[in-house]
Amino acid sequence: MDIHSHLMGRQPILNGLEEVVGYELLFRSPKSIASATIDCPVQASSRVMVDIISSFGVSEVLGEHHGYVNVDAEMLLSDAIELLPAGMIGLELLEDIAITPAIIERCKNLKDKGYQLVLDDHRYGEQYEALYDGLVDIIKVDMLTTPLEDQYREVELFKQYPVRMLAEKVDSRHVYLRCRKMGFELFQGYFFARPSLVKKTRLTNSTSTFFQLMQQLSRDADINEIEHTFKQDPALTYKLLLLVNSVSFATREKIRTVRHAITQVGLQHLKRWVQLAIFADDGGLGIHNPLLDMAAVRAAFMEEMARLELSKTRLLRYAQPDECFMLGTLSVLKDVFEIGADDMRKSLNLSDDLVGAMIAHEGDLGTMLCLAEMIEQLEFEEAEQCLGRLGVAPDLVLACQKKAYSWRNSLT
Repeated sequence: MDIHSHLMGRQPILNGLEEVVGYELLFRSPKSIASATIDCPVQASSRVMVDIISSFGVSEVLGEHHGYVNVDAEMLLSDAIELLPAGMIGLELLEDIAITPAIIERCKNLKDKGYQLVLDDHRYGEQYEALYDGLVDIIKVDMLTTPLEDQYREVELFKQYPVRMLAEKVDSRHVYLRCRKMGFELFQGYFFARPSLVKKTRLTNSTSTFFQLMQQLSRDADINEIEHTFKQDPALTYKLLLLVNSVSFATREKIRTVRHAITQVGLQHLKRWVQLAIFADDGGLGIHNPLLDMAAVRAAFMEEMARLELSKTRLLRYAQPDECFMLGTLSVLKDVFEIGADDMRKSLNLSDDLVGAMIAHEGDLGTMLCLAEMIEQLEFEEAEQCLGRLGVAPDLVLACQKKAYSWRNSLT
Protein backbone atom coordinates (compact mmCIF):
# COMPACT_ATOMS: atom_id res chain seq x y z
CA MET A 1 0.00 0.00 0.00
CA ASP A 2 1.28 3.46 -0.93
CA ILE A 3 2.32 5.17 2.29
CA HIS A 4 1.68 8.59 0.73
CA SER A 5 -1.92 7.96 -0.34
CA HIS A 6 -3.38 8.95 2.99
CA LEU A 7 -4.60 12.10 4.70
CA MET A 8 -3.75 12.76 8.32
CA GLY A 9 -5.63 14.87 10.84
CA ARG A 10 -4.37 16.27 14.12
CA GLN A 11 -6.97 17.18 16.74
CA PRO A 12 -5.82 19.12 19.82
CA ILE A 13 -6.34 17.92 23.38
CA LEU A 14 -6.68 20.71 25.96
CA ASN A 15 -6.35 20.90 29.73
CA GLY A 16 -8.60 22.81 32.13
CA LEU A 17 -6.70 26.04 31.39
CA GLU A 18 -7.54 25.59 27.69
CA GLU A 19 -3.89 24.97 26.81
CA VAL A 20 -2.89 22.49 24.13
CA VAL A 21 -1.30 19.51 25.89
CA GLY A 22 -1.48 16.84 23.19
CA TYR A 23 -2.95 15.69 19.88
CA GLU A 24 -4.91 12.73 18.65
CA LEU A 25 -3.62 11.65 15.25
CA LEU A 26 -6.30 10.43 12.86
CA PHE A 27 -5.89 9.24 9.39
CA ARG A 28 -7.76 8.05 6.29
CA SER A 29 -6.95 6.60 2.90
CA PRO A 30 -8.81 7.61 -0.27
CA LYS A 31 -10.52 4.19 -0.31
CA SER A 32 -11.73 4.54 3.24
CA ILE A 33 -12.68 8.15 2.62
CA ALA A 34 -14.99 7.13 -0.20
CA SER A 35 -16.81 4.63 2.03
CA ALA A 36 -16.48 6.78 5.18
CA THR A 37 -15.14 3.70 6.98
CA ILE A 38 -11.84 2.02 7.73
CA ASP A 39 -11.97 -1.62 6.69
CA CYS A 40 -8.98 -2.54 8.80
CA PRO A 41 -8.21 -0.52 11.97
CA VAL A 42 -4.80 -2.21 12.23
CA GLN A 43 -3.92 -1.01 8.76
CA ALA A 44 -5.00 2.53 9.65
CA SER A 45 -2.96 2.51 12.86
CA SER A 46 0.01 1.06 11.04
CA ARG A 47 -0.14 3.85 8.50
CA VAL A 48 -0.21 6.50 11.20
CA MET A 49 2.81 4.84 12.77
CA VAL A 50 4.71 4.71 9.47
CA ASP A 51 3.90 8.31 8.59
CA ILE A 52 4.84 9.88 11.89
CA ILE A 53 8.10 7.93 12.14
CA SER A 54 9.25 7.69 8.53
CA SER A 55 7.58 10.51 6.65
CA PHE A 56 7.07 13.21 9.24
CA GLY A 57 9.15 12.48 12.29
CA VAL A 58 7.48 12.58 15.70
CA SER A 59 8.84 15.98 16.69
CA GLU A 60 7.65 17.47 13.37
CA VAL A 61 4.06 16.40 14.04
CA LEU A 62 3.84 16.89 17.80
CA GLY A 63 6.48 19.40 18.86
CA GLU A 64 6.80 19.12 22.63
CA HIS A 65 3.40 17.49 23.11
CA HIS A 66 2.17 13.91 23.42
CA GLY A 67 0.40 12.21 20.52
CA TYR A 68 -2.20 9.43 20.62
CA VAL A 69 -3.07 6.82 17.98
CA ASN A 70 -5.89 4.27 17.86
CA VAL A 71 -5.05 0.58 18.13
CA ASP A 72 -7.18 -2.54 17.99
CA ALA A 73 -6.39 -5.87 19.67
CA GLU A 74 -4.24 -7.19 16.84
CA MET A 75 -2.14 -4.04 16.69
CA LEU A 76 -1.86 -3.93 20.48
CA LEU A 77 -0.46 -7.46 20.57
CA SER A 78 1.96 -6.97 17.67
CA ASP A 79 5.65 -6.19 18.14
CA ALA A 80 5.39 -3.43 15.51
CA ILE A 81 3.70 -1.13 18.01
CA GLU A 82 6.97 -0.85 19.92
CA LEU A 83 8.47 1.09 17.02
CA LEU A 84 6.50 4.03 18.35
CA PRO A 85 8.51 6.11 20.86
CA ALA A 86 7.02 5.46 24.30
CA GLY A 87 7.89 8.92 25.60
CA MET A 88 5.85 10.71 22.94
CA ILE A 89 3.11 8.38 21.70
CA GLY A 90 0.14 7.07 23.68
CA LEU A 91 -2.05 4.17 22.61
CA GLU A 92 -5.84 4.51 22.45
CA LEU A 93 -7.47 1.11 22.89
CA LEU A 94 -10.56 0.97 20.70
CA GLU A 95 -13.82 0.26 22.50
CA ASP A 96 -14.40 -3.11 20.79
CA ILE A 97 -11.25 -4.74 22.23
CA ALA A 98 -12.24 -7.79 24.28
CA ILE A 99 -10.44 -7.83 27.63
CA THR A 100 -8.60 -11.14 27.88
CA PRO A 101 -5.66 -12.26 30.05
CA ALA A 102 -3.40 -11.77 27.01
CA ILE A 103 -4.60 -8.17 26.57
CA ILE A 104 -4.10 -7.40 30.26
CA GLU A 105 -0.62 -8.88 30.21
CA ARG A 106 0.27 -6.93 27.08
CA CYS A 107 -0.95 -3.70 28.67
CA LYS A 108 1.26 -4.37 31.70
CA ASN A 109 4.22 -4.96 29.40
CA LEU A 110 3.62 -1.74 27.43
CA LYS A 111 3.06 0.23 30.62
CA ASP A 112 6.43 -1.02 31.94
CA LYS A 113 8.02 0.20 28.72
CA GLY A 114 6.66 3.69 29.35
CA TYR A 115 3.62 3.90 27.08
CA GLN A 116 0.54 5.86 28.09
CA LEU A 117 -2.65 3.83 27.66
CA VAL A 118 -6.06 5.32 26.91
CA LEU A 119 -9.52 3.72 26.82
CA ASP A 120 -11.37 5.28 23.90
CA ASP A 121 -15.11 6.03 23.90
CA HIS A 122 -15.39 4.21 27.21
CA ARG A 123 -18.11 3.32 29.69
CA TYR A 124 -17.40 1.73 33.08
CA GLY A 125 -17.44 -2.06 33.12
CA GLU A 126 -16.29 -4.59 35.73
CA GLN A 127 -14.37 -6.54 33.09
CA TYR A 128 -11.96 -3.58 32.83
CA GLU A 129 -11.10 -3.49 36.55
CA ALA A 130 -7.61 -4.89 35.95
CA LEU A 131 -6.89 -1.98 33.59
CA TYR A 132 -8.34 0.80 35.74
CA ASP A 133 -6.06 0.32 38.71
CA GLY A 134 -2.66 1.50 37.50
CA LEU A 135 -2.51 0.46 33.83
CA VAL A 136 -4.73 2.96 32.03
CA ASP A 137 -3.79 6.64 32.22
CA ILE A 138 -6.78 8.29 30.53
CA ILE A 139 -10.48 7.44 30.14
CA LYS A 140 -12.27 9.10 27.20
CA VAL A 141 -16.01 9.70 27.38
CA ASP A 142 -17.99 10.72 24.29
CA MET A 143 -20.19 13.73 25.11
CA LEU A 144 -22.49 13.16 22.13
CA THR A 145 -23.35 9.49 22.68
CA THR A 146 -23.25 9.35 26.50
CA PRO A 147 -26.47 10.58 28.19
CA LEU A 148 -25.95 13.47 30.59
CA GLU A 149 -26.89 11.50 33.72
CA ASP A 150 -24.41 8.79 32.71
CA GLN A 151 -21.64 11.37 32.29
CA TYR A 152 -21.97 12.33 35.96
CA ARG A 153 -22.07 8.65 36.94
CA GLU A 154 -18.92 7.83 34.94
CA VAL A 155 -16.93 10.62 36.57
CA GLU A 156 -18.01 9.51 40.05
CA LEU A 157 -17.17 5.86 39.35
CA PHE A 158 -13.66 6.66 38.16
CA LYS A 159 -12.74 8.92 41.07
CA GLN A 160 -11.52 5.83 42.94
CA TYR A 161 -8.93 5.05 40.24
CA PRO A 162 -5.66 6.80 39.30
CA VAL A 163 -6.94 7.90 35.87
CA ARG A 164 -7.55 11.21 34.15
CA MET A 165 -10.94 11.81 32.57
CA LEU A 166 -11.09 13.21 29.03
CA ALA A 167 -14.31 14.59 27.55
CA GLU A 168 -14.35 14.18 23.77
CA LYS A 169 -16.60 15.77 21.14
CA VAL A 170 -17.00 18.89 23.24
CA ASP A 171 -18.62 21.18 20.71
CA SER A 172 -19.63 24.22 22.76
CA ARG A 173 -18.31 26.32 25.61
CA HIS A 174 -21.40 25.46 27.65
CA VAL A 175 -20.59 21.74 27.40
CA TYR A 176 -16.91 22.43 28.17
CA LEU A 177 -17.73 24.36 31.35
CA ARG A 178 -20.16 21.68 32.45
CA CYS A 179 -17.59 18.93 31.87
CA ARG A 180 -14.93 20.85 33.74
CA LYS A 181 -17.30 21.30 36.69
CA MET A 182 -18.08 17.56 36.64
CA GLY A 183 -14.40 16.74 37.09
CA PHE A 184 -13.07 16.13 33.59
CA GLU A 185 -9.43 17.22 33.30
CA LEU A 186 -8.86 16.95 29.54
CA PHE A 187 -11.01 18.06 26.62
CA GLN A 188 -11.22 17.30 22.91
CA GLY A 189 -13.43 19.15 20.43
CA TYR A 190 -13.62 22.55 18.78
CA PHE A 191 -15.46 24.42 21.53
CA PHE A 192 -12.48 26.79 21.77
CA ALA A 193 -13.08 27.92 18.18
CA ARG A 194 -16.68 28.97 18.85
CA PRO A 195 -17.46 32.68 19.21
CA SER A 196 -17.75 33.93 22.78
CA LEU A 197 -18.25 37.27 24.49
CA VAL A 198 -15.04 36.79 26.49
CA LYS A 199 -12.93 36.39 23.36
CA LYS A 200 -14.57 39.37 21.66
CA THR A 201 -14.05 41.54 24.76
CA ARG A 202 -10.38 40.62 24.99
CA LEU A 203 -9.89 41.42 21.34
CA THR A 204 -11.69 44.77 21.31
CA ASN A 205 -8.82 46.92 22.54
CA SER A 206 -6.32 45.43 20.08
CA THR A 207 -8.43 45.34 16.92
CA SER A 208 -7.84 48.89 15.68
CA THR A 209 -4.10 48.66 16.39
CA PHE A 210 -3.95 45.28 14.66
CA PHE A 211 -5.60 46.62 11.50
CA GLN A 212 -3.42 49.73 11.50
CA LEU A 213 -0.24 47.66 11.84
CA MET A 214 -1.30 45.31 9.06
CA GLN A 215 -1.80 48.29 6.76
CA GLN A 216 1.59 49.74 7.65
CA LEU A 217 3.42 46.44 7.18
CA SER A 218 1.70 45.84 3.85
CA ARG A 219 3.06 49.13 2.48
CA ASP A 220 6.49 48.77 4.12
CA ALA A 221 6.02 51.78 6.37
CA ASP A 222 8.90 53.43 8.18
CA ILE A 223 10.11 51.71 11.37
CA ASN A 224 9.39 54.81 13.43
CA GLU A 225 5.76 54.79 12.28
CA ILE A 226 5.33 51.10 13.11
CA GLU A 227 6.97 51.51 16.50
CA HIS A 228 4.70 54.45 17.31
CA THR A 229 1.60 52.36 16.52
CA PHE A 230 2.78 49.53 18.75
CA LYS A 231 3.25 51.94 21.64
CA GLN A 232 -0.47 52.68 21.51
CA ASP A 233 -1.24 49.10 22.53
CA PRO A 234 1.07 47.69 25.25
CA ALA A 235 -0.91 44.42 25.40
CA LEU A 236 -0.37 43.66 21.72
CA THR A 237 3.28 44.66 22.04
CA TYR A 238 3.68 42.20 24.90
CA LYS A 239 2.06 39.42 22.85
CA LEU A 240 4.32 40.16 19.90
CA LEU A 241 7.51 40.05 21.96
CA LEU A 242 6.34 36.83 23.63
CA LEU A 243 5.95 35.23 20.21
CA VAL A 244 9.15 36.54 18.68
CA ASN A 245 11.21 35.51 21.70
CA SER A 246 9.79 31.99 21.47
CA VAL A 247 11.55 31.43 18.15
CA SER A 248 15.15 30.33 18.03
CA PHE A 249 17.37 32.98 16.45
CA ALA A 250 21.03 32.52 15.72
CA THR A 251 22.01 35.30 18.14
CA ARG A 252 19.93 33.84 21.00
CA GLU A 253 19.67 37.46 22.12
CA LYS A 254 16.57 38.39 24.11
CA ILE A 255 14.38 40.74 22.10
CA ARG A 256 13.01 43.48 24.32
CA THR A 257 11.64 46.17 21.99
CA VAL A 258 9.60 46.34 18.81
CA ARG A 259 12.47 48.14 17.03
CA HIS A 260 14.83 45.35 18.06
CA ALA A 261 12.33 42.76 16.78
CA ILE A 262 12.12 44.51 13.43
CA THR A 263 15.89 44.62 13.01
CA GLN A 264 16.21 40.96 14.02
CA VAL A 265 13.43 39.36 11.98
CA GLY A 266 12.63 41.92 9.28
CA LEU A 267 9.31 43.44 8.29
CA GLN A 268 8.13 40.41 6.33
CA HIS A 269 8.46 38.07 9.31
CA LEU A 270 7.11 40.76 11.63
CA LYS A 271 3.94 40.81 9.54
CA ARG A 272 3.46 37.14 10.39
CA TRP A 273 4.03 37.71 14.10
CA VAL A 274 1.51 40.53 14.18
CA GLN A 275 -1.10 38.29 12.57
CA LEU A 276 -0.49 35.56 15.15
CA ALA A 277 0.00 37.85 18.16
CA ILE A 278 -3.69 38.77 18.04
CA PHE A 279 -4.43 35.18 19.11
CA ALA A 280 -1.99 35.16 22.05
CA ASP A 281 -4.74 35.28 24.65
CA ASP A 282 -4.66 37.90 27.42
CA GLY A 283 -5.60 35.17 29.88
CA GLY A 284 -2.01 33.93 30.00
CA LEU A 285 -2.09 31.08 27.49
CA GLY A 286 0.35 32.76 25.11
CA ILE A 287 1.83 30.36 22.59
CA HIS A 288 -0.15 27.41 24.04
CA ASN A 289 -3.45 29.00 23.04
CA PRO A 290 -5.35 26.53 20.81
CA LEU A 291 -6.59 29.42 18.66
CA LEU A 292 -3.01 30.46 17.94
CA ASP A 293 -2.26 26.82 17.19
CA MET A 294 -5.17 26.63 14.73
CA ALA A 295 -4.38 29.96 13.06
CA ALA A 296 -0.65 29.25 12.72
CA VAL A 297 -1.12 25.78 11.22
CA ARG A 298 -3.93 26.89 8.91
CA ALA A 299 -2.00 29.90 7.66
CA ALA A 300 1.29 28.05 7.19
CA PHE A 301 -0.43 25.09 5.49
CA MET A 302 -2.23 27.36 3.02
CA GLU A 303 1.00 29.23 2.34
CA GLU A 304 2.86 25.98 1.60
CA MET A 305 0.05 24.75 -0.65
CA ALA A 306 0.31 27.97 -2.65
CA ARG A 307 4.05 27.38 -3.10
CA LEU A 308 3.50 24.06 -4.86
CA GLU A 309 4.43 24.03 -8.52
CA LEU A 310 1.47 22.12 -9.84
CA SER A 311 1.63 21.50 -13.58
CA LYS A 312 -1.64 19.57 -13.76
CA THR A 313 -3.81 21.48 -11.32
CA ARG A 314 -6.80 23.32 -12.70
CA LEU A 315 -6.93 25.77 -9.82
CA LEU A 316 -4.63 27.64 -7.43
CA ARG A 317 -2.83 29.48 -10.20
CA TYR A 318 -3.78 32.81 -8.64
CA ALA A 319 -3.18 31.88 -5.00
CA GLN A 320 -0.13 33.74 -3.69
CA PRO A 321 1.70 32.41 -0.60
CA ASP A 322 1.61 35.66 1.41
CA GLU A 323 -2.05 36.18 0.60
CA CYS A 324 -2.86 32.62 1.65
CA PHE A 325 -1.07 33.05 4.97
CA MET A 326 -3.08 36.21 5.65
CA LEU A 327 -6.33 34.51 4.65
CA GLY A 328 -5.55 31.69 7.08
CA THR A 329 -5.25 34.06 10.04
CA LEU A 330 -8.04 36.43 9.05
CA SER A 331 -10.49 33.56 8.54
CA VAL A 332 -9.99 32.50 12.16
CA LEU A 333 -10.51 36.10 13.26
CA LYS A 334 -13.75 36.27 11.30
CA ASP A 335 -15.17 33.00 12.61
CA VAL A 336 -14.01 33.06 16.23
CA PHE A 337 -14.14 36.75 17.05
CA GLU A 338 -17.00 37.50 14.64
CA ILE A 339 -15.22 40.40 12.98
CA GLY A 340 -17.17 41.27 9.86
CA ALA A 341 -15.51 40.85 6.48
CA ASP A 342 -16.64 44.37 5.56
CA ASP A 343 -14.78 45.74 8.58
CA MET A 344 -11.67 43.87 7.47
CA ARG A 345 -12.06 45.07 3.89
CA LYS A 346 -12.21 48.71 4.98
CA SER A 347 -9.51 48.46 7.64
CA LEU A 348 -7.01 46.40 5.65
CA ASN A 349 -7.92 47.41 2.10
CA LEU A 350 -8.39 43.74 1.18
CA SER A 351 -8.87 42.59 -2.39
CA ASP A 352 -12.26 41.38 -3.58
CA ASP A 353 -10.74 37.92 -4.10
CA LEU A 354 -9.65 37.66 -0.48
CA VAL A 355 -12.98 38.93 0.88
CA GLY A 356 -14.90 36.57 -1.40
CA ALA A 357 -12.80 33.67 -0.15
CA MET A 358 -13.51 34.55 3.49
CA ILE A 359 -17.25 35.08 3.07
CA ALA A 360 -18.22 32.45 0.52
CA HIS A 361 -15.09 30.37 -0.17
CA GLU A 362 -14.96 31.78 -3.68
CA GLY A 363 -12.13 31.31 -6.19
CA ASP A 364 -8.75 29.68 -5.76
CA LEU A 365 -8.25 31.25 -2.33
CA GLY A 366 -11.64 30.03 -1.17
CA THR A 367 -10.89 26.51 -2.34
CA MET A 368 -7.61 26.60 -0.43
CA LEU A 369 -9.37 27.78 2.72
CA CYS A 370 -12.01 25.07 2.30
CA LEU A 371 -9.35 22.38 2.13
CA ALA A 372 -7.54 23.65 5.24
CA GLU A 373 -10.79 23.79 7.23
CA MET A 374 -11.84 20.29 6.13
CA ILE A 375 -8.56 18.76 7.27
CA GLU A 376 -8.79 20.64 10.59
CA GLN A 377 -12.29 19.32 11.18
CA LEU A 378 -11.30 15.78 10.10
CA GLU A 379 -13.76 15.92 7.20
CA PHE A 380 -11.64 13.57 5.14
CA GLU A 381 -14.26 12.61 2.57
CA GLU A 382 -14.90 16.23 1.60
CA ALA A 383 -11.16 16.97 1.63
CA GLU A 384 -10.49 14.12 -0.78
CA GLN A 385 -13.13 15.46 -3.17
CA CYS A 386 -11.59 18.92 -2.92
CA LEU A 387 -8.14 17.52 -3.69
CA GLY A 388 -9.62 15.79 -6.73
CA ARG A 389 -10.92 19.12 -8.02
CA LEU A 390 -7.54 20.70 -7.38
CA GLY A 391 -5.59 17.88 -8.99
CA VAL A 392 -3.42 17.60 -5.86
CA ALA A 393 -2.10 14.24 -4.62
CA PRO A 394 -2.31 13.40 -0.87
CA ASP A 395 1.48 13.10 -0.59
CA LEU A 396 1.80 16.79 -1.46
CA VAL A 397 -0.73 17.63 1.23
CA LEU A 398 1.28 15.61 3.77
CA ALA A 399 4.44 17.48 2.77
CA CYS A 400 2.68 20.83 3.28
CA GLN A 401 1.28 19.65 6.63
CA LYS A 402 4.76 18.65 7.76
CA LYS A 403 6.15 22.11 6.97
CA ALA A 404 3.18 23.81 8.64
CA TYR A 405 3.44 21.71 11.82
CA SER A 406 7.20 22.23 11.91
CA TRP A 407 6.84 26.00 11.59
CA ARG A 408 4.15 26.07 14.28
CA ASN A 409 6.35 23.99 16.58
CA SER A 410 9.20 26.47 16.10
CA LEU A 411 7.07 28.96 18.06
CA THR A 412 7.30 26.91 21.26
